[in-house]
Amino acid sequence: QVQLVESGGGLVQPGGSLRLSCAASGSISRINAMGWYRQAPGKQRELVAIITSGGSTNYADSVKDKFTISRDNAKMMVYLQMNSLKPEDTAVYFCYARRLDYNYWGQGTQVTVSS
Repeated sequence: QVQLVESGGGLVQPGGSLRLSCAASGSISRINAMGWYRQAPGKQRELVAIITSGGSTNYADSVKDKFTISRDNAKMMVYLQMNSLKPEDTAVYFCYARRLDYNYWGQGTQVTVSS
C-alpha cells in the first residue's frame, strides 16, 4: 500500500505562484509514476501533470508553460510548481501514484486563486 500526503495549497492572487508537495510512504518501491490531478466543484477530476520513473513528463494543455512537475526519487517526493495562476486554476489538487498497476490517491490540498 502507498500513502500520499499533499501540502502547499492555499490562497493566492491571480498571477501568483504556488508550489505543491506530495510525500509518498508505505510500499514506495516500484512506483512507476507520480503526478497531480485536480477537481473543481461540479467538474470531473482531470489530469494536470504526470512524471514517470524514467523522467518522462506529460502536462494538460491548459497548464503547459505555466506548471512544472518534478520529483525526488530518493525521498519519493513529487512537486508541482504553479506559476501565472488564474481563477480557473482553483481546485482541489490530488497527488497520484501508480505502483504495480494499482492507482493511489492523496486526500487533496485546496488551491484558491482569487483577488
